[in-house]
Amino acid sequence: MQNFFTIIIRDESGVKQFTLHRHIKHVAVYSVIALFVLIIGGLASAIYLNGEVNTLTKKKFALQEKSAALEKKSEALRLDIDERQAALDEAQVRMEAIEMLMGLSSVENVSLMHRVETAQLTSQQRASLLQVIPNGSPIEYKGITSKFGYRTHPTKKTRELHRGTDMRAAMKTPIYATADAVVEFAGKHNTKGYGRLIILDHTYGFRTYFGHLNSIKVKNGQFVKKGELIGYTGNSGISNGPHLHYEVRFIQRSLNPYWFIKWNMQNYDEIFTKEKKVSWDSLANAVVKPADNEPKVLLTKAKHATKPTL
Repeated sequence: MQNFFTIIIRDESGVKQFTLHRHIKHVAVYSVIALFVLIIGGLASAIYLNGEVNTLTKKKFALQEKSAALEKKSEALRLDIDERQAALDEAQVRMEAIEMLMGLSSVENVSLMHRVETAQLTSQQRASLLQVIPNGSPIEYKGITSKFGYRTHPTKKTRELHRGTDMRAAMKTPIYATADAVVEFAGKHNTKGYGRLIILDHTYGFRTYFGHLNSIKVKNGQFVKKGELIGYTGNSGISNGPHLHYEVRFIQRSLNPYWFIKWNMQNYDEIFTKEKKVSWDSLANAVVKPADNEPKVLLTKAKHATKPTL
């Protein structure tokens, strides 16, 4: 009987006895122990897996945040690229307009930067020429009353060469130098009917004459810059009313001032075909490509003559 054991259960119905083999007892104990181990192992696994799930969840959120941040950066980069492309396209259009304005032809497969540098260089060269050669209107332009060329003089009634252009102007209209110069003569001229006269001696053989003035604001030998006030229009000398008599001469040859009045950066090339008494090619080279031992822009010495050649 040592291999058996009895289980007695008492309840309201009475006493019940169960006789079990001792090995069954061992199996039951071992089963309970195994079940306990399984429960402990399951709890441990659940805790571990829960930790892994939390870690993976955190990594997932971190990756989602990084992905969102990268998407924002990508969008910002795309917008920046689009803006830069739009700016480049606009620069291309503006560059083409500048090249067209300056008479330059755009060349394919040439970078925009190179085209800009070329335009700047050409612009600087043209500006250098326009600084020292007479150009633009010496007064507020309101039209011409008498053109350059042969005409019947309005006062003397004789046919003669009108060496300049009579520009419409009210009394005491401001007059400005049309290029850098030295004042060769400034005063009242008693012959030729100029009245009060200013002669500006520009570089490279050019001179400008301003006749019939009311008053003079410069002196002989004075250096003046383009755009500087030199006097006021009037009706002095042989004149039939207030106006400005304006002349442009090149080595004493009278040129048509009209082409010089119209000359500016926008129609830069026009004068080269309209005025053929000037060797423009050699003049342009002298201005933009001076000798190594010469300054870029030269001013001639003032001629202190009281009666210049007219």
